[in-house]
Amino acid sequence: MSHYRIIRQCVWAVAAASVALPMMAASASAQGFFSFLWSGGSRQTVSFPASYAPKQIIVSFGDRKLYWIYRRGEAISYPIAVPRPESRWQGVTTVSAKKVNPSWTPTPEMRRENPSLPAFMPGGHPRNPLGVRALYLGSSLYRIHGTDAPWTIGDAVSKGCIRMYNEDVLDLYPRVPIGTKVTVTWKRFT
Repeated sequence: MSHYRIIRQCVWAVAAASVALPMMAASASAQGFFSFLWSGGSRQTVSFPASYAPKQIIVSFGDRKLYWIYRRGEAISYPIAVPRPESRWQGVTTVSAKKVNPSWTPTPEMRRENPSLPAFMPGGHPRNPLGVRALYLGSSLYRIHGTDAPWTIGDAVSKGCIRMYNEDVLDLYPRVPIGTKVTVTWKRFT
């Protein structure tokens, strides 16, 4: 059997599964069912300037990395997808909420831009763009979250959110309590 035919059969199997999944139990988890589509994450332990206190997040759009500073001078570095040029921002905020398998409601602007978007996507659905975990930032609509599109990590594609591999957001999520300081900057650290 040719490689093309095998790939085509796999694509059809995934498409059929994504149609059948909503009919499954409401507690279905994208994490378990579609784990074969995941990237494996690529976090690393790195040196970080000792002037930054532990137990905070630094998001560097310049590096396209999120840093969890766990000890003075050391951080865990996670690759991220960053906002598109028209959605860029920076500042200091805090983690105001945390959600497991968050639901997603696209903004009216997103639906005008792409009318084929659903009005609502339940948590745990494999095509939910927030992935398996979300950390909400202040009172904004921005989040640090997983993704249903791991191939976008490293690119400038979001509407302001910080996307992570699902494996990486699963690693970060339990480390970060509500109230954690989050600094979003274009400063480079690597």
